[in-house]
Amino acid sequence: MDKQTEFLNKKILVLGAGVSGISVANILQQLGAHVTLSDAKSVDKMDKDFSQLAANGVVLALGNQTELLLDGIDYIVLSPGISIYVSLVAAAKRRGIPVMSEVEVAYRLSSAPIIAITGTNGKTTTTTLIGEILKTTGRQVAVGGNIGAALSEQALEVDADGFVVAEISSFQLEGATKFRPHIAAVLNLTPDHLDRHHTMAVYQEMKERIFANQDKNDYLILNYDDVSVRGMAERALGKTMYFSRRQQLDQGIFEHNGTIILKWEEKLIDICTINDIQIKGGHNVENALAACAVGYFAGASPEDMAKVLKTFQGVEHRIEPVAEIAGVGYYNDSKATNPESTIKALEAFPGHIILIAGGRDKNTDLTEFMQLAKERVDHLIVLGEAQQRFTEAATQHGVKNIHNVTSFTEAVTLARSLAQPPQVVLLSPACASYDMFDNYEERGNVFKDLVRRLG
Repeated sequence: MDKQTEFLNKKILVLGAGVSGISVANILQQLGAHVTLSDAKSVDKMDKDFSQLAANGVVLALGNQTELLLDGIDYIVLSPGISIYVSLVAAAKRRGIPVMSEVEVAYRLSSAPIIAITGTNGKTTTTTLIGEILKTTGRQVAVGGNIGAALSEQALEVDADGFVVAEISSFQLEGATKFRPHIAAVLNLTPDHLDRHHTMAVYQEMKERIFANQDKNDYLILNYDDVSVRGMAERALGKTMYFSRRQQLDQGIFEHNGTIILKWEEKLIDICTINDIQIKGGHNVENALAACAVGYFAGASPEDMAKVLKTFQGVEHRIEPVAEIAGVGYYNDSKATNPESTIKALEAFPGHIILIAGGRDKNTDLTEFMQLAKERVDHLIVLGEAQQRFTEAATQHGVKNIHNVTSFTEAVTLARSLAQPPQVVLLSPACASYDMFDNYEERGNVFKDLVRRLG
């Protein structure tokens, strides 16, 4: 079937009027589908302009959602923010209506091979780094998914000989059915999003959908150092390459004596030294290993991979330097939406950290986070819905100098008054942003604006 005609004349209900939902609704309408875009929020509670969508013929059903929306529908497409467990989706399944995610639509529309990256942490950095590595091949490259533009939008823009590089979340994989990336990578697996998936078993099951449809002609990159991820090879049908920061592998890509080494079949390649990598921290070594593994199978040369690693400066909102004020460095790590990610940020500094944390609580275990905070954090500033639980956990684990505040302005002002060299001020919330902001990007931008005003 022609990918451009699969949705022709189909009646499609898109649930969730976020960035991905709006993009996929517009694309499907342009491809000849009859699209209704629905969101539980009414139009007066949404800061969006839907006039162009309506002009293109998309029907808007904003506000009260009832099962009447399902009448005559051929497909339901879910934005990442819409859980597959909501009642309307359950009702659609009872009626036998196929339910798919926006990335599933992107896969069905894409002429180019898809490279997909998932994991609890490191997805954005690794995906962006892979995009930069693949650009060295001279082929067309688009980067999207859980970052940047909606993947369905990117998929239509790339020719068959290019690459679509996608950061894929567990939410997006809930509605993946035929999704089959040519190269997939699973970076790590730690407790996250349990408020939605409820158990680690379900969370892992969603992650494993990234390679469920692969075959012997596809590739899967797995973190050997993460036992849960390592075991995924038992269920993989594609060719598996491990990466490891801790062990010398018989086959795979690993760090040995400060050098990134790739061993595959009869080849032994030194790519570059760890000191050459521009982005610092052990977690970024893992990201670089995974990115080089993908780059190798996608046809990038070792020399070009090394050049990119030596110049790539990371992504916005991930341990991002903001300013130095009176000898104190300020860092924006708003993308740290779980404790594991904040742990990696704390490990990137030798100590003397003034940490701003808190937000929408995911109710994940705080033990390891607070144990490390006791060692490395001089002052802990806590805010948001997670404030009480974080404060109690910090007290229980012996963290000193805990401060409760009610706003970001208060948090940054307090940090400025406390900070003295060689301390650093680090925003690394270990929480989602939705109690105070639309997303982690907005949270990070507010922090950066407040810091710059201090100067």
